[in-house]
Formats: sequence, C-alpha cells, structure tokens
Amino acid sequence: MIKYALGCAEGHAFDSWFPDSAAFEKQRKRGFVVCPECGSTRVDKAIMAPAVVGGERAVEASPEIVVDDRRRRAREFFLHMRREIEANTDDVGSKFPQVARAIHLGEEPERAIRGRASLAEAKSLLEDGIGVLPVPMLEDELN
Repeated sequence: MIKYALGCAEGHAFDSWFPDSAAFEKQRKRGFVVCPECGSTRVDKAIMAPAVVGGERAVEASPEIVVDDRRRRAREFFLHMRREIEANTDDVGSKFPQVARAIHLGEEPERAIRGRASLAEAKSLLEDGIGVLPVPMLEDELN
C-alpha cells in the first residue's frame, strides 16, 4: 500500500491510500479519485518527501494542510447536516431511485429516505419532478 498526498484543481489538499502507483493512475483516469472538499475529479499527486529511516525510527514528512476558519465551519456544517439526515431518514441504499420514484407515485408510504444514486439516476429523478439532494462526503468517509 502507498499513501499519496493529493490535491485537486481547486487547491484542496488531501491524502489517500492505494495498492500501488498503477492503481492510483487507473482510478484517477476513470474519475474514481475525488476531492472530498469540492467533488472535483481533476486530482494529481502533490509533492511528497520520502520516508527517512534513521537509527531506530522512521520519520515520514507529510504535507501540512492549513484549514482556515471558513473551511472548518463548512466541515462542521456538513457533518451536522449528515447527522441530522441519518437520524431522520430511512437508508434504502442503492434502491434509492426506485424507492424515491415509488414514493412519488404513491406506491409506497411517504417518508424521508436516503441512499445512493448515480448521476444519471439523480438527473432522471429531477426531470420527473422528484426532489433529490446530493450530500457531500467528508474526507474521512472516502478512505
């Protein structure tokens, strides 16, 4: 496993683990490496210092990420929002598009739900007048 310091085109810094360099490149090219701050798939490796072995301990230099007050408040807001959603909705997982459509058509009882949908499925729901709200993932949820 290898840990890469990463950065997106918007300047957000984060890191993630990959089995090897080829796996990182394959996932990045397929759009699977996503910035946890803004969702951008335009992600590249940041400059990293190698691990240095000296005597009995290894020292790894890692990039320092400065989190300003605005970003900290945004993260707290999204964390609070996610907790509220989880506490007040039923998780229907990958069946979200089908269940949302069934509720909209009156085939299932009306209730607040959450789950996963592809971009195409979410667009289809919106085109049919079914409201959906994507909730951003936080960086610790992506690892």
